[in-house]
Amino acid sequence: MRIAVTIFLTDETITPTRLARELEQRGFAGLYLPEHTHIPTERTSPYPAGGDLPREYGRTLDPFVALGQAAAVTERLGLGTGITLVAQHDAIDLAKQIATLDHLSGGRFTLGLGYGWNVEEAADHGVAWRGRRELVRDRMALMRALWNEEPTAHQGEFGSVRASFAHPKPAQKPRGPVVGPRTLVGGAAGPRLFAHICEYADGWLPIGGRGLGESLPALRAAWADAGRDPAALQVVPYAVFPTAGKLDHYAGLGIEEVVVQLPPAGESEVLRALDGYAAFLPAARGVV
Repeated sequence: MRIAVTIFLTDETITPTRLARELEQRGFAGLYLPEHTHIPTERTSPYPAGGDLPREYGRTLDPFVALGQAAAVTERLGLGTGITLVAQHDAIDLAKQIATLDHLSGGRFTLGLGYGWNVEEAADHGVAWRGRRELVRDRMALMRALWNEEPTAHQGEFGSVRASFAHPKPAQKPRGPVVGPRTLVGGAAGPRLFAHICEYADGWLPIGGRGLGESLPALRAAWADAGRDPAALQVVPYAVFPTAGKLDHYAGLGIEEVVVQLPPAGESEVLRALDGYAAFLPAARGVV
């Protein structure tokens, strides 16, 4: 099982370059970064985990800039977002950012995307909250048009693009209905989410990884009904605090990658956390 990490990198934490080098040297599979452009102080959206919103949410680095730095100092480390708030981006600009990062990193990028939870943040981007899922779906279709090998137009409910020359292309090749980088959709289990995953993604990025034993059969059934290759479905539990038993449970479900949570801290604390997670790496568990 591959072990990747996620962390809220901020202006107060370990730097992307220092962390990326350490991850690659230690044998971790990847680095996933979250995204928040800003956190309005006059906020009514409750923090999903409960309690006060942690300080780091309002201080996050831009994930694409930080991952670009990480890509420049590594050769094998996977690079991902967890998650990109697609509804808050101009789709043409985002398609260019993603394609450039995937191209320059040699196909190492994973687009983890989601719909968000902070109503006020989204509103400042002009996002109508109730329509954000369909907005994301439309923007993903527009980006796929730009990533196609041949100039392809897209006319959607929320945006359009003419058939265009748009390079670089993502390094990863099309597979089934998916064009572009490896794409995982975050969100709570349910028919609506699973329909979106089956339509335009490679799999699911479930936060915390709870209840997978109950929800995975429904996702696999929806995937099969959509005509997707059963062997191609990827499920990557995200922001997990690992134990040996938890990882064994995931392995029994056929899961091949887990993203573990690092503290949003300075260099010494983050490196201590990596030391603690070393026991879960494949080499430490006797896995070839």
